[in-house]
Amino acid sequence: MIGIMKVYSLKAEQKIKLSISEAWEFFSNPNNLKKITPEHLGFHITNELPDKMYAGMLITYKLSPIKPFKVTWVTEITQVNEPHHFIDNQRFGPYSMWHHQHFFEEIDGGVLMKDIIHYVIPFGIFGRIAHRLFVRRQLNGIFAFRKKVLKEMFGEID
Repeated sequence: MIGIMKVYSLKAEQKIKLSISEAWEFFSNPNNLKKITPEHLGFHITNELPDKMYAGMLITYKLSPIKPFKVTWVTEITQVNEPHHFIDNQRFGPYSMWHHQHFFEEIDGGVLMKDIIHYVIPFGIFGRIAHRLFVRRQLNGIFAFRKKVLKEMFGEID
């Protein structure tokens, strides 16, 4: 089965006008996820969370990547290295695998944020077709939305 599985990757970078401690404060608070997620996805956290993540934390939420279907997604924060990076992994949700690395690097005038995601879509060839038809475009759209919102909230470095 592993031979027919395709691992996709997505990388995003943005330079924002925040100190590394301010960036960490914002991004380590799981309650801020809704602010940087497109409204049309109907993103809603379904468990109570503290204002700061920790390794082992589970975040449960519902969203609607394809209307009118809602999916439940459970993410575990697996690694935290304050204020430089954290990693989340999907434990249950729409992907066969989702591994998301978040990096924060202090630069002149702000912070360079990097996201590196590796993911696998279920359903073999049908998943590959779905990726080609809309999944990749939707993921790119989500990160473009985040980039726009973060630029509006904090300012961006050229």
